[in-house]
Amino acid sequence: MTTTSERPSETLTREVSKRVSQSVFDGSPLRVVLLVDVYDGAQQQFLEAYEQLCNQVAKVPGHVSDQLCQSIENPSQWLITSEWESAPPFLTWVNSEEHVRMVEPLHSCVRDTRSLRFHIVRETGQASAAARSGQRRLQAHPRIGDGMIRHALTFTVKPGSEEKVKSILANYASPEARVDDTTRLCRTSLFMHGNRVVRAIEVRGDLLAALRHVARQPGVRAAEEALNPYLEQDRDLDDPESARVFFTRAALPAVHHVSADAQPEGARLALCYPARPGQGMRLAELLSQHDQAAAEDPASAVLRSTVFQRDDVVVRLVDVRGTDVDALPRDAGTAAELRQLLAGEAARMDLVTDRRSPEV
Repeated sequence: MTTTSERPSETLTREVSKRVSQSVFDGSPLRVVLLVDVYDGAQQQFLEAYEQLCNQVAKVPGHVSDQLCQSIENPSQWLITSEWESAPPFLTWVNSEEHVRMVEPLHSCVRDTRSLRFHIVRETGQASAAARSGQRRLQAHPRIGDGMIRHALTFTVKPGSEEKVKSILANYASPEARVDDTTRLCRTSLFMHGNRVVRAIEVRGDLLAALRHVARQPGVRAAEEALNPYLEQDRDLDDPESARVFFTRAALPAVHHVSADAQPEGARLALCYPARPGQGMRLAELLSQHDQAAAEDPASAVLRSTVFQRDDVVVRLVDVRGTDVDALPRDAGTAAELRQLLAGEAARMDLVTDRRSPEV
């Protein structure tokens, strides 16, 4: 018999399907890295704001620890690292209105930030001993991706303006695909259901650089300005703070992506799942498990699936054989659990436009 101390590390980690290139649901601890550029002379103000924020974050479920570091070469550059029990509690917090309010004191002293999130795959020291004892779960194998970053934005427009908004979104001038030597836009898909808009993008390279590149394009800026009168959340794109708050609330992160082995071209569909309060993450996890199983089934219509989630908004973007896909799993037990998490009916969204960028 093999004792706990003699088990290979692989038996203490969560096996992941090779078809899954992105997922927040494997249970591994999460390391978050925040690069911060502070205005000259605002270092003390930043430190005081951080200490206030740190005391609040320490009370958030799933938070383990954090560190604040200042560059030895440039005192305006700071690094905040934090560890979380796993990705879901962090994402639940960082995508909440509570987080938006918490970080407000930082805005007046910070010029720019960049957030990076990583699952912990291997460890040394005390943390490694905890992993060997089974107290910490780590990924067994690195994920093999396709080089694509998937992200989405969602917002609502004033009821009655839907047809006008569809016209604006369908007729904007496409931005230049090439961002720089390492980054390019690959695909943008726009959907609507009722007064909710979802814009899903696929990028190779640096997502932040791509988003900034798109925002600077005259055609995109004109379309965004044309949308402003119809938005339920007011924004002023000439006011950096107003724009930042709007796009922070609009961010709809991808939490899971799976691809079948054979990936012919298929129809692109989007389905919206309104979750009961506090149940968005669990609903997204169940949909991810369903699509992962579908990708393993050669007879399934699912070719690729990306699940996006923020708060109680869950969107499933699916490339399929044929022209349709089931909104709920055919397995009665899973479907019943999903229905308990829904605040309304799952609905297929209307495709407004789906644009691929030419190869560059």
